[in-house]
Amino acid sequence: MELEWTLKKFDALSISELYAILQLRNEVFVVEQNCPYQDADNKDQESLHFMGWDGDTLVAYTRIIPQGISYTEASIGRVVTNSRYRGTGAGRQLMKLSIQNTLEQFNCTQIKIGAQLYLKKFYEGLGFVQCSEQYLEDNIPHIEMLLSK
Repeated sequence: MELEWTLKKFDALSISELYAILQLRNEVFVVEQNCPYQDADNKDQESLHFMGWDGDTLVAYTRIIPQGISYTEASIGRVVTNSRYRGTGAGRQLMKLSIQNTLEQFNCTQIKIGAQLYLKKFYEGLGFVQCSEQYLEDNIPHIEMLLSK
């Protein structure tokens, strides 16, 4: 599957793109994972938004966060793949390209993430290493993981 990938600053997002991002994040993180939480956390405005599109359908998305906002290191968050496209490799492609974009855009050598525990092996396969004890965030077990390049 060939997706069209775009990277934009918050102010460059169209209203339709922003709506698609918020819809996908809510569909997965709030409804599917049954986890009411405050998605609008004032980090979007400082972040880059990386999107994979299949026509008008937002398939995959990450929020790429500069150093000093979530962690001392740059970060990748709100990693999400549309449920209809899971198992296609879109999520792995999303993360590989997100890592590349983070390293290039922020001229950094480390990326820290807060990962849901059940995705530990997925992130390890991309080079991340666990760097914290398990903790609960929004009632979901998480760990911090670090990638060094």
